[in-house]
Amino acid sequence: MHHFLKETDFTLEQAQDVFTLAKQFKSARQNHAQPLSMQSWGLLFYKSSTRTRISFEVGVNELGGFPVVLNSQNTQIGRGETIEDSAKVMSRYLHGLVIRTFGHEIVEAFAAHATIPVINGLTDFNHPCQLYADLFTLLERYSPNAVDIATLRGKKVAFLGDCASNMANSWIHSAAMFGMDIALAGPEGFTPGQAIDEALAADGLAKAYTFTNDAKTAVQDADIVYTDVWVSMGDEGAAAQRKTAMTPFQVTSKLMALAKPDAYFMHCLPAHAGEEVSQEVLDSPQSIIFDEAENRLHAQKAIMAKLVELNG
Repeated sequence: MHHFLKETDFTLEQAQDVFTLAKQFKSARQNHAQPLSMQSWGLLFYKSSTRTRISFEVGVNELGGFPVVLNSQNTQIGRGETIEDSAKVMSRYLHGLVIRTFGHEIVEAFAAHATIPVINGLTDFNHPCQLYADLFTLLERYSPNAVDIATLRGKKVAFLGDCASNMANSWIHSAAMFGMDIALAGPEGFTPGQAIDEALAADGLAKAYTFTNDAKTAVQDADIVYTDVWVSMGDEGAAAQRKTAMTPFQVTSKLMALAKPDAYFMHCLPAHAGEEVSQEVLDSPQSIIFDEAENRLHAQKAIMAKLVELNG
């Protein structure tokens, strides 16, 4: 069973197929193939959501399927049913399962026991669906006719803020996979952890990222400047400490001026203006944040379609 739990669960050739499909789905949204016809896909949420829920619910529908939205607290999982039993039962009813949760081990456990494809809609370790949407958004600009992944090679990404976050991990993993350069900048205590290094090694990818405490160094000559919220779900108790530590890493117009003149600003949203990024940057022509948000729909439709193809 082929699942999508991390960026490298597709080969480069398969990833290219995903981006090509995403382009087709986007350009002919009301008139394309429906590979999920007569299928029911579960959307299981341990965490609240806006973009993930809407994009997957609409996406399953537009691919001809029926989305079944589930909350972990409103299922027997919330009363102690094991993941193994839940996965086996859901596999008898559903054709695919998307999970947005906390520990990465939860999606791995579902995948280990399910006989249907499992998609990681977000864990505390990574966010591969967001990264494929981000990369598709860039490919629309770098190679609009072919969305050719070769055009990503050598592009420099500067990631600022919490460099131990799920988004930082996904960018590190994706940069290594697609041949991009990535420079991360954040305070001490928020550096990339051992888990992402182990993930790179497991996939045979080189540890090619750099980390610095100087935002200016990271952003210098960058093609893409990326940031995320300073206080993620579950970190609210340390909000004040995090905001104080990360203030020097706010993306401002002055900082963006150090990147390439045609650099893009990206953010997975929701954004907290005045914290990780200034309102001026969010509203600037360099900001492509809402294209990213829209492309969650198209990229995820392509991911589901590719999994249906791979799993026969």
